Amino acid sequence: MSAPEPAYDGAQQLLVVIDPVARRSDGESVRIAKDVLSAGASVKICLPDGPEEFARALARRGGRRPVVIGDDRALLRVVALLHRERELASGSLSLVPVGASVELARSLGVPTGAVAAARAVLDGAVRRLDLLVDDSDGVVLGDLRIPALPGRGALPAVPSVWDTCRSLVRTLVRPAPGAPAARSHRLRVEADGVLLRDLNEPVEGVTVRSRGGRAEVVIRTHAAAEPLRASALSVTVSGADFRYRADARVTGPVRTRTWTLRPGAWGLTLPAEAYSGPDAA
Repeated sequence: MSAPEPAYDGAQQLLVVIDPVARRSDGESVRIAKDVLSAGASVKICLPDGPEEFARALARRGGRRPVVIGDDRALLRVVALLHRERELASGSLSLVPVGASVELARSLGVPTGAVAAARAVLDGAVRRLDLLVDDSDGVVLGDLRIPALPGRGALPAVPSVWDTCRSLVRTLVRPAPGAPAARSHRLRVEADGVLLRDLNEPVEGVTVRSRGGRAEVVIRTHAAAEPLRASALSVTVSGADFRYRADARVTGPVRTRTWTLRPGAWGLTLPAEAYSGPDAA
């Protein structure tokens, strides 16, 4: 993360895109957010019915700053769209979290109340945030975990025939009473080309997250009490088919994936009072 940019001056021009899920799940919070934003800025409201209309509305924003009213999935959709258009670096966006899944928004520092979030849109400061980009042009805003761990709000992957077979085998072959239920995964992990773990060294799990303009890699094993940590700009994981959970989504199975950290790649409006200094996280 970089230091916050100054708060907006003068009359603000906003494009407020209201996600259809937010409209259905919490119309009252949507109404409150619209009222607060309309009272403090020049607002154009868009009510897309699906992803295609969502993308068209964003593409036609002109000079207006995009404001999304929706949950974590809506935020991810906007960042992914702007990344594909290579327009993340040229501006910033704002979010009013509305919906069942707002854990990512909260972790990024966005207020989860409609009034507080809308006020932050009007009076806040732009914080440049790091972005993990994978080799399929996908984006990750928060933590990434391998293998995918169950979590609230995650979109489950569709099981394959092999998954069903493995599940049946695990059901039939159970550990003896009192035996630990630990699972190991054979993964090859590289950070900036340096080998951290190979396939012959089973791991319990791998976490990748942005920390101060670098990607922090944490590898947990059953054999060591403390995890192995490394810092890099590029992380590659390969091995047998694995799934990973990033933000609100589960992706896979894949056999190899590389993530590259792009420091300060996108801007998000956050409450100005959240920062006590230029190095505040």
